[in-house]
Amino acid sequence: MDDDPETARETTRLLPKEQVVNTRHVGNAPQTPIIGRANDDDGVIFPPFDENTPDSSFTSSIEFSHERLDEHATSNLQSLMHLLKGNIGTGILAMPIAVSNAGLWVGTVGLLLIGVVAIHCMHLLVKCSRILCKRTGSSALDYADVFEKALETGPLSLRRFSRAGRIFIFALLIFTQIGFCSVYIVFIATSVKQVVHTFHNDDPDVRIYEIIVAAVLIPFVFVKNLRSLAPFSAFANLLTVIGVVIIFYNLLQKLPNVDTRPAFTNVGDLPLYFGTALYAYEGISLVLPLENKMRNPSDFAGLDGVLNLGMVTVACLYTAVGFYGYLQYGDKVKGSITLNLPSNQWLYLSVVLMFAACIFISYGIQMYVPVKIIWTSLKSRISSRRMEIFGEYILRTLLVILTCIFAIVVPHLDLLISLIGAFASSSLALILPATMEILTLSSDDQILPRWRLVKNILIIIFGLLGCVTGTYTALREIIKSF
Repeated sequence: MDDDPETARETTRLLPKEQVVNTRHVGNAPQTPIIGRANDDDGVIFPPFDENTPDSSFTSSIEFSHERLDEHATSNLQSLMHLLKGNIGTGILAMPIAVSNAGLWVGTVGLLLIGVVAIHCMHLLVKCSRILCKRTGSSALDYADVFEKALETGPLSLRRFSRAGRIFIFALLIFTQIGFCSVYIVFIATSVKQVVHTFHNDDPDVRIYEIIVAAVLIPFVFVKNLRSLAPFSAFANLLTVIGVVIIFYNLLQKLPNVDTRPAFTNVGDLPLYFGTALYAYEGISLVLPLENKMRNPSDFAGLDGVLNLGMVTVACLYTAVGFYGYLQYGDKVKGSITLNLPSNQWLYLSVVLMFAACIFISYGIQMYVPVKIIWTSLKSRISSRRMEIFGEYILRTLLVILTCIFAIVVPHLDLLISLIGAFASSSLALILPATMEILTLSSDDQILPRWRLVKNILIIIFGLLGCVTGTYTALREIIKSF
């Protein structure tokens, strides 16, 4: 998942905001003053959610009659582009290796099914956010806010854990983003090594490249203002589109018959498959920031809304790359499909460099979240003016070094992706959204239907099973590789 500069800054709201009074108008209802926390876009508010209106898993029947008048609010097309940009990253390049761990048909169908469940959980998060906004009088909530408010207003026995729940979400976000950044270092280093090795066979070990990449990244992450990275991000998005087109051009050349690839491999590799697939689909942290920023939020979560349109497109791209990548290269497929491209042609070498440049730019954006969370906590404890000025730069440097160490310890791209996906992404993308709906609808003013409870329990069990088996299998394979 690659965060967009316009939305990454809103992924976590960490500092208390001033109390403001906003108004919102729905249908013929009178305008009601809402006391809530101001967000970064003054005047951007959540429309109320009618908790008694029937809904389905993928639709929202709520009609909003207002537009956000804030000049920074995004259009539907802009929100769609942000959603696509935030979900198409290194994960799409790992889809062929994911399918290889499950088999051609089992892996392909599984990608679609996991995509359906992941998209459904995104809708659950949006639904819970709307209910809790109305219940608490908040103007907008982020991921951590939703979990905290769900515990705070849910069953009495769990309310004392609301603050701990918020901290738990932050810990998961930090681990996930640090993991993503570690994957990025491995990817960049491996890509550069592939190009250099084409012309110089005696090039150094990939770990040397990782140290060099980390050294170059340190001054890059000193850029605190994400708006300064916007032009680079736009350039990276252009390179991504060009790169994906060239990859498909390669994959569709002289395809072997589907009978040459096993429909199913073995049960033992399924946990690795699950972790890699969840790593790619874990774009749920972008969902609420995107809706909070939309000019017409009612267009986000409907059946033909921005969320479904964007994520169905992403799921189709993932599935196509996974299917054709494994069909083309079979058991020779590598952790990133770019590593399978012919190294004797500049067209394909350019793709490797394109994605290396894209991921390099994305590193600074992904690092924003853990820096924001950790520095906000540390800053309040610092009394020295000099340390307050230079402390954040020290923190950024230490985090880059930490991700480099993680990359050096686990230089295998596919195993690192599977580990991050199984351990953290399964919680953020599956387990927690289902848990949030149970907590939100267990409040005194809500009704939790039995079928919805059973559905959410099944999602939680599925997520926990994938988390435990995927983490164990990935760690076992990592230990074997030493």
